Amino acid sequence: MPPLLGLHHVALICSNYAVSKRFYTELLGLEVLCETHRAARNSYKLDLAVNGQYVLELFSFPNPPPRPSYPEAAGLRHLAFAVADLPAAIAWLAQHDVACEPIRTDELTGRRFTFFADPDGLPLEFYAV
Repeated sequence: MPPLLGLHHVALICSNYAVSKRFYTELLGLEVLCETHRAARNSYKLDLAVNGQYVLELFSFPNPPPRPSYPEAAGLRHLAFAVADLPAAIAWLAQHDVACEPIRTDELTGRRFTFFADPDGLPLEFYAV
């Protein structure tokens, strides 16, 4: 088996492309690397980066089926973004009407974190590093 070199990207399907694009680029600050309209599928593919590193593909499709997604459900648990200043990150989201859960402390690392949701309810985490 060849050794893995790392995680290349995570792919998300959103229900409202414009809303999710704004959330991930304007609120979370991910950088747009490439935006492609796929006419045959009536969909978009948006490649996003953090600090120049490609990390997220955002897809749109007409009428995607809902997927239950809670931090403790089977399947993808959540996406975590590293932040230097957790209270400032929470305050930024609050200014944009995005609610965060109370700050918790990781019992294994002692680091603080919080959960919030993207426009489709996908659980996201800010993790203080």
